[in-house]
Amino acid sequence: MKEKIHPPYYRTTITCACGAVYNVGSTKKNIRVDICSRCHPLYTGIQKIIDKGGRVERFKAKYGEQGERS
Repeated sequence: MKEKIHPPYYRTTITCACGAVYNVGSTKKNIRVDICSRCHPLYTGIQKIIDKGGRVERFKAKYGEQGERS
């Protein structure tokens, strides 16, 4: 590797909003994230869907009701 062109590499921690802490190497110190593999629905298998205003109702309001399919 060439000298003096790479940023400094630190041993740092990544802290998730759920409270999980990971020790990794990075060019940034003390990283905070909103979601990680410990709390992400894809990995946990628990899906939380919050339907604000109703998706179907918003679709019908935007496009109107069309006839049923045959």
